[in-house]
Amino acid sequence: MRTKDLVHVALFAAIVVVLALFPAVPLPFVPVPITAQSLGVMLAGSVLGARKGGLALLVFVALVAVGLPVLSSGAGGLAALLRPSGGFVLSWPIAAFVIGWLTERVWNRYNLAWALLCNAAGGIVVSYLIGVPFLAVAGGLDLGTALTGSLAFVPGDAVKVVLASIAGVTVRRAYPLVKAP
Repeated sequence: MRTKDLVHVALFAAIVVVLALFPAVPLPFVPVPITAQSLGVMLAGSVLGARKGGLALLVFVALVAVGLPVLSSGAGGLAALLRPSGGFVLSWPIAAFVIGWLTERVWNRYNLAWALLCNAAGGIVVSYLIGVPFLAVAGGLDLGTALTGSLAFVPGDAVKVVLASIAGVTVRRAYPLVKAP
């Protein structure tokens, strides 16, 4: 990996850390707050592609694991990853990779519609497929309750999908970092 690639990875890991400065919004019916950090996941996949986007979020998860307080709650450490919200955090490298992989597959015809689809598939579907079952187990909830409670995140995540998609398309035009396979 070139130095330029490492800088991109570090930059997007840092963007996810900075998004933790937006206060988390706790929900009374599910032990997972609404945060801005999942926007960084979508941006990393959309702008960097699969390999670098996934790696950026893997670096972020490593920062959490070693104890740095980089989550929006100010938490860090392995214990933070084992909380009910930990499944969503652990899903982020995979979600960014999937967003980037899908983006790379449609790169020659990448537009806002494709960007929306790529970001929704990785940023919502993949994150929920991993995060909701983890929430159920770690939170002591049945899967139906965890899924129903997680539906409260969908409107905010949809807004993040739109923002990340607009940014991805804009960066593609101005300074494309993703390459078609």
